[in-house]
Amino acid sequence: MVAKINLISPLSTNQYNYLSRVPNSWLNVAEGGKRGGKNILNALAFAMTLEEHPNRLHLIGAVSIANAKMNIIDCDGFGLLNYFEGRCREGKYKNKDCLYIKTKTSEKIVLIAGGLKDGDEKYIKGNSYGTAYVTEANECHVKFVKEVFDRTIASKDRKIFHDFNPKAEAHYYYVDILDFHEKRQKNNPNYGLNYGHFTIADNMSLTQEKINREMATYDKKSIWFQRDILGLRKQVEGLVYDMFDDGNLYDDTERPENLEHRTQRTIALDYGTTNPTVFLDIYDDDEFIWVDNEYRFDYNEAEGKKKKSDVQYADDMVIFMGKEYQCEIIADPSAESFITELKNRLFFVTGADNDVLNGIRRLSTLFYKKIIKIHKYRCAGLVKELQAYVWDEKAAKYGEEKPVKQGDHGADALRYFVNTKIPKWRIGV
Repeated sequence: MVAKINLISPLSTNQYNYLSRVPNSWLNVAEGGKRGGKNILNALAFAMTLEEHPNRLHLIGAVSIANAKMNIIDCDGFGLLNYFEGRCREGKYKNKDCLYIKTKTSEKIVLIAGGLKDGDEKYIKGNSYGTAYVTEANECHVKFVKEVFDRTIASKDRKIFHDFNPKAEAHYYYVDILDFHEKRQKNNPNYGLNYGHFTIADNMSLTQEKINREMATYDKKSIWFQRDILGLRKQVEGLVYDMFDDGNLYDDTERPENLEHRTQRTIALDYGTTNPTVFLDIYDDDEFIWVDNEYRFDYNEAEGKKKKSDVQYADDMVIFMGKEYQCEIIADPSAESFITELKNRLFFVTGADNDVLNGIRRLSTLFYKKIIKIHKYRCAGLVKELQAYVWDEKAAKYGEEKPVKQGDHGADALRYFVNTKIPKWRIGV
């Protein structure tokens, strides 16, 4: 059989050097900024390895099966489907998702796994894999990543591929995995670690104009610029939204006329039982996002410290939304009972995308670009939260990245809106 490999993406010198080291390396790690071509590079290296590998069973993984399919099998048209066009098909192997691939030497089975949660490692046990490619490796659970190492020990030509965007230096991947292998590579140049660092400058499919346009979407003082563009390991610290300033505020003198009539309206909510409940009245005119009003109830500050029921909150929603301008509600997905009450009243409710870190990154970009405008008086509670919202320093010391969970209810509601309603192309990240 004559193997067919379609055209590959153009490679930078840095990427080509990484690829040339793969045959003599068992652990191949591609780290760096976004749009640096790490997935495309490792997908190519993995495909070339599969062509003549002596083992039949192999593995690809990510935080979820869906992410593995998107980032490795498809990979913007440069994934396994491209390299093995006409020679592969999706199927099942022992009731698990897989690809069957006809290579130069034999048919290979590539299992597909998700490794985000503690316990996901059990789904890859019981097998020995010839090669394994884990994308977003430092987003996967440490037990999953370590299990992949164990499951490839018996390979006839052991090869593991990892790629990821940088985290804080205290992250488990550096402390428990990469540091260990880097020390052995330093002591023994033939150890077999192949490490490459890549940035957007390595992406040969982008013109300088496109690179400049991409860089212009970032606040160059932000952690996201340090990581996404420069590809540096950077610990989160201080204010989460340090780019939020007076340029993101407005009052009635600056409010566009007929805002309600010429925009798409959405209400975003964060629901609390012991914590405050917040509704945000948001208008999007495709140029700016106007957060025009806020509802906030905290039973700790209420007279008699009485809590409200779902029925009472729904009554408040009726008043807050008003009869004239009905609209979609974006709700905290954990607020199941309240969502049910709203739907029983025929409100149109969508469960929010609750991806915290990506939501913070997107919201930060919109603040930096001054696309989000918040009414400084009617949304005073939200403004106060945003000005005091900080990273958890204790968690950061151990490589965890999360904000301090206090005074974040309006901020969470706004993040739900951005994650759920604003397309990535509009944000730029």
